[in-house]
Amino acid sequence: MKKILSILASCFLAISVMSGAALAKSENSNGKGNSNGKGKAEAATEAAAGVPANGSTAADKDKEKDKDKDKEQSKEVNKESVTTATYATYGDKGHNGYKGLLHAIENVKDKPAGAVIAELLLTRYNTELTPEMKTELEAIKDKDAALTALAEMLNQKGSVTDAVYVQKEAILANVKNLNSYKKLGKLYAQTGKKGIKLYVNGEESTSGVAPVQNGGSTLVPFKAIAESLKAEVVWNPQERSVTMTREGTEVKLFIDKKTAYVNGQAVSLQVAPAIVKGNTVVPARFVSEALKATVKWEPESQSVVIYEE
Repeated sequence: MKKILSILASCFLAISVMSGAALAKSENSNGKGNSNGKGKAEAATEAAAGVPANGSTAADKDKEKDKDKDKEQSKEVNKESVTTATYATYGDKGHNGYKGLLHAIENVKDKPAGAVIAELLLTRYNTELTPEMKTELEAIKDKDAALTALAEMLNQKGSVTDAVYVQKEAILANVKNLNSYKKLGKLYAQTGKKGIKLYVNGEESTSGVAPVQNGGSTLVPFKAIAESLKAEVVWNPQERSVTMTREGTEVKLFIDKKTAYVNGQAVSLQVAPAIVKGNTVVPARFVSEALKATVKWEPESQSVVIYEE
């Protein structure tokens, strides 16, 4: 997780520095004319009226100095109370601060930094936003969308391994988003990894045997499901049966037999459990639903997705 935070921080820091430089240039360049931002015509008028070239008398200068001191003291107080990452870029702009953020998010709304700015806008300037703005910002701040955007950026730069790592974090951020599994599948294809994958609560199974398809059903290592769903498991070598118990539900299956039992009630299976390379594999959908979990199939990435509601 430290690695993903480092990547996100680097991206957002680069954007903040660029935005801050642009803002500083804008504030220091007040148009053509003298350094005070006045045009030639205005300067000539003041000169004719007896106003000094710098636009102020000695008394005015003293007043301006006092005002500047007050402003600096006020800024120091405000800086202490501001803890957002965007202060360095946008400073203390009062109730109009959100306008700068809205302008910035247009350039990064599909990137990780967009999620950070969207969160700030929704929490700090909620009353300044229209319902349409709020709806758009809510979508942008989704963590999984931001992480997927970062993974795409890394992939475009040729860092496929890092992109895979970040995309896995996107899956963990929202285990129900099948599009995240599809994106990971495309990245895996670039690395040469193929075959059916199993994910339980967002975690990819790393057991010794991959899921297999048989007769229209997908068989997965029962150990991966049991451990992720925190089910108790009992193996009976004499019966060649495996029993899983979770939250008051008991599921019992027999190797090479199409009859299973859920709390003692017989249930017919399309495909019998089997032993593959020394590992027991069981029908993914039947076992998951019997243990009150949701199971989905993402065809493009060939992913079995199991998660708890």
